[in-house]
Amino acid sequence: MNSSKVEPATAMDAKGRRRAGAARIHPVVIYPYRQGEDFRDLEALYEMIEGLDANRETYQRPITVMDRKTFHRMAGDRRFEAFRRDVVAAHSDILDGWFVDTCQMWYAGLGMAWERGGGRDVYWLIPGDFDYGSPVGGHVLGRLHELPEICCELGQDLCIGEIETEPSHPKQLIDGHGTFGLLYTWFPGEAREIRSYTERPRSEFFAVGHAFLGEMLKRRWYAYEQTMVMLLHAVFGGRRITRFSVGNLSDLPEGRESLTSAIQQVERTERVLKSLWRERHGARTAWSEQYRRLEEQSEHVRKAALTVLENVLGSEPRRKRRSGGPVVAVIRGGKS
Repeated sequence: MNSSKVEPATAMDAKGRRRAGAARIHPVVIYPYRQGEDFRDLEALYEMIEGLDANRETYQRPITVMDRKTFHRMAGDRRFEAFRRDVVAAHSDILDGWFVDTCQMWYAGLGMAWERGGGRDVYWLIPGDFDYGSPVGGHVLGRLHELPEICCELGQDLCIGEIETEPSHPKQLIDGHGTFGLLYTWFPGEAREIRSYTERPRSEFFAVGHAFLGEMLKRRWYAYEQTMVMLLHAVFGGRRITRFSVGNLSDLPEGRESLTSAIQQVERTERVLKSLWRERHGARTAWSEQYRRLEEQSEHVRKAALTVLENVLGSEPRRKRRSGGPVVAVIRGGKS
C-alpha cells in the first residue's frame, strides 16, 4: 500500500494555471437500462456528476450513455423527461443509441470520450444502476473520484474497482466458481496474475489510461465480459494494473441474482474465453487438438459452477437489498 501523499497529475501550479501535460479525467456514465420509479439512486449519482461538471480543470464534460429502448420505454413519464432534461442533460452530454448490450454502451461512450482526449488523460466508467441513494452509497460517491485519480497519480494503465461482498453473494459465487475457474482453464498463467490484482475480473467500475484504451478500442470489443478481456490484454501487454475498493454497493433487485442470470453470465464468460483463445492460438499448427482438450476441461468447470449456483441460488429465500455496511480502505498500490 502506498501511504505517502502523491501530488495529483491534474493539479494547478502555484499561480493557478493548469500544468502543461496534466491529465484530464473523462467521466462516462452508463444510464440504467431499466429505469425504476424511485429516482433516489440516480439523483444521488447526478449530484456527484454535477460537481464533476463544475470542475473543468480536472474533468472533461461528463458523457451519459442512454439506450433508446430505455428512452422509449419511459416515453410519457413526466418525471423521467424532466430528470433527463433538467439533470442529465444539464450536467452531461447525452449519447443516445440503440445498443445490443451494456458492453456496447461502454464501447460507444468510451470511444466518444477517447476521441475528445489525448496524452495522459484517463477515462472513468461509472455504472448507473447501483444503490447510490443508500447510506453506504452516499459514502462511496464521496470518494469514488479516487478511482480514476489512481491512474493519474500512479501512472496506471487500468484500475479496477472492487465491490465488497460476502462469500455467499451471487457475484462472489459467479466469479469464484465460474469466472476464475474458466480463466484458469483457458489462460492459467494470466489468470494467476489477474487474481493477484483483483477478485472482480468482471467489474463495471474501472478507469483506463488513454494509450491502453486506444489500443482496446481498436481491437475486437466483446458484447459482454469486456472488463475481463481488458484485464487479459493488460497482462498480455505487460500493462500497469491496480485496484480500488469501492465498498458494499448492490445493483441487484432486493439483493438477489436470479439463477437464470447467473447461468447466463457463466456461459457467456466461457464463450468469450474460447473466442479469445482461438484469436491468439488459431494460427498455430495443430491448435485444434489442444482446443478440444481445453474445451472438454472447460465443460467440466462450467458444469461444476452451474451446480454450485443452482444449489445456492435455487434454494435461498429472497433477501432485501443491502443498504449499509463497511467500506474498506482504498488500495493505492499496484504492480508494474
